[in-house]
Amino acid sequence: MPSTTGDHRTPEGPPTACDPLTGIEAVSQALLAMSRHLEVREVLRRITASARDLLDAEYAALGVPDDHGGFAQFVVDGVTDEQWRAIGPLPRQHGVLAELLHETGPTRLVDVRKAPAFEGWPTAHPEMDAFLGMPVLDTDAAEDEPRVMGVIFLANKRGGGLFTDHDEELLRILAAHAALALSNARLYERSRELTLAGERARIAHDLHDAVSQKLFSLRLTANAAAKLVDRDPARARVELAEVSRLAAEAADELRAVVVELRPAALEEDGLSATLASQVQVLDRAHTADLAFAADGVRALPPAQEAALLRVAQEALHNALRHSGARRVTVTLTGTPARGAVLRVRDDGRGFDPDSVRRAGRHLGLASMRDRAAAVGGTLTLESAPGKGTLVEMEVPGA
Repeated sequence: MPSTTGDHRTPEGPPTACDPLTGIEAVSQALLAMSRHLEVREVLRRITASARDLLDAEYAALGVPDDHGGFAQFVVDGVTDEQWRAIGPLPRQHGVLAELLHETGPTRLVDVRKAPAFEGWPTAHPEMDAFLGMPVLDTDAAEDEPRVMGVIFLANKRGGGLFTDHDEELLRILAAHAALALSNARLYERSRELTLAGERARIAHDLHDAVSQKLFSLRLTANAAAKLVDRDPARARVELAEVSRLAAEAADELRAVVVELRPAALEEDGLSATLASQVQVLDRAHTADLAFAADGVRALPPAQEAALLRVAQEALHNALRHSGARRVTVTLTGTPARGAVLRVRDDGRGFDPDSVRRAGRHLGLASMRDRAAAVGGTLTLESAPGKGTLVEMEVPGA
């Protein structure tokens, strides 16, 4: 498709001698910014901001269509929150936007308001003239034609002027890499959904195995105590003491499960504080001694902190439920490269990792390795019968 719509052709505007180098450096920086994020919404935001900065535009947007004539997501840059609220609901797929969502090539306009498909915009919408639209194409889709994943919209060159051929080429490169970043982010979120489903299944299993069994024992013991009250009060008192002990253990088990179900403190308090709090609760709920220490840890991207937290929880679960450990230590240490290393060590009975794999028992190791790999990290495990276990996860800096 030609790079114009209608008769509003822009000048080619060849770049100056320094523009190509500047453009390559800017694209490189934009790609690095996109690659640091895994959540879809954040990737969309970074693509939009990078496109606006790269082409020196006043306004940028990225729309992802839904199947009902609207946009599943629409991200803007260059518009304040107040302006965006005043503009109103997300735009529908009509006018120039509708045309762009059905094109696989760029659209460059001298003045978007003079385009045949232009249908106006809300009162609070900023005035726009020079315009450049670029589709984000999924070239790996099964269909014969590339699928439009979204469209990047740019308007108004800062200081006036028009978008050039050079601008269009830079945006084309950015859009190609944006498609990869967006695909990776969607795969990550899908993987996270599957992992969360697995977490729910594991917690349900824990509730059945631990809490349900204790409650069943508590009920039997309480019934026995009730039958002994009249004929053997001393024995009844012993049974009631056992009821009290079982009830306390059940409450502790429930408290430990609730801790795993509520990682929300991570966003509010940060990784170190959240880990410290969870270790403290688990220390009260189990007979093993637990300890936590942190040193030199900087704030990490949300995806990395969430992965470290979940791996710590899985390693603690294994140590407390399967190893018979008397002591478990959790340490979180910063690295010179602004990353972090998590270590969970126990003095339990240990095991032979090779034998565990051959027997088809994984103790959540595959899940932990997947979590580490999803955020660019590595996970190692050291264990041997009678030697305890060490789980170590390292993530790179942002």
